[in-house]
Amino acid sequence: MTTSERGYHGIDIGGTKIELVSFADEGGHLREVHRERIATPGDDFAAFIAAMQGLTGRADAALGLRAPVGIGLPGVIDSATGRQLSSNVPALNGRQVVEALHEALVRPIAVGNDCQCFALSEAQGGAAEGLPSMFGAILGTGAGGGFCLHGRLLRGLNGVAGEWGHWPLAAAQLAPHGLPLYDCPCGRRGCLERYVSGPGLSRMYRHFGGGDDTPLAIVAHAQGGSALARRALDVHLDLLGHALASLVLALDPHAIVLGGGLSQLAHLYQKLPAAIARHLFPGVRTPPVLPPVFGDAGGARGAALLIRQQLND
Repeated sequence: MTTSERGYHGIDIGGTKIELVSFADEGGHLREVHRERIATPGDDFAAFIAAMQGLTGRADAALGLRAPVGIGLPGVIDSATGRQLSSNVPALNGRQVVEALHEALVRPIAVGNDCQCFALSEAQGGAAEGLPSMFGAILGTGAGGGFCLHGRLLRGLNGVAGEWGHWPLAAAQLAPHGLPLYDCPCGRRGCLERYVSGPGLSRMYRHFGGGDDTPLAIVAHAQGGSALARRALDVHLDLLGHALASLVLALDPHAIVLGGGLSQLAHLYQKLPAAIARHLFPGVRTPPVLPPVFGDAGGARGAALLIRQQLND
């Protein structure tokens, strides 16, 4: 590759691993050239920065140029101080991570959270390719997402557009199901992700009298005839339908693409459209609910698309 050609590195940072993927930009199509995965230095900030330097240096050599970098960073950035908050990488919390990466990598950088990168990847070449708008809804250890319009990620004033997992549920919505208002690590109570995420489903199953089971195990119990498991799945479906109906009324996306561990549950694609429709007023159509094309592998790809979008603005 010559220096006149373009390329990008996309980096997906997780609590246990960091994955970098390098792409050559060939007429707007991203072709993967290089991939590397390392363990996340979770407790040592200096080691984390050094690891990022090593990754990008090796990727530059593989791509044949010093490429811009898109980064999917867990947690949120305090818009007032630039400090990282609520990250599952302890070394990053309270640090000005973006500023440190700019100084260490000396190149253009774009930073979004992992959910936003997922959405952008599915909007460009993924399940929502060619649609005017889409919402990528992550249902994993938490609940988050990203909204894309005409293939472009919209991030908002604070960069937190798509954080639907921290929309609140009212006690009146939970009371019919016999559920309490759970505290959320964000400091609020009754946040959606405490109910509709993977751990949320497991928590509800325990609340109804079940054991300490994973969502996949709960589905298996329900298929085996367990009334407790069926109740937990029905309540989860109703609360998730309510949450996504609120998204439809707020954003009216042309499709909802599911990501995270719960995107593997087949019954969601069969039953969610009707569950959403129950919480919409007549005349409002429910958008299709689609499985992801790239899934967890789309984080680094979405990060590369994010830096390309930033440079093209």
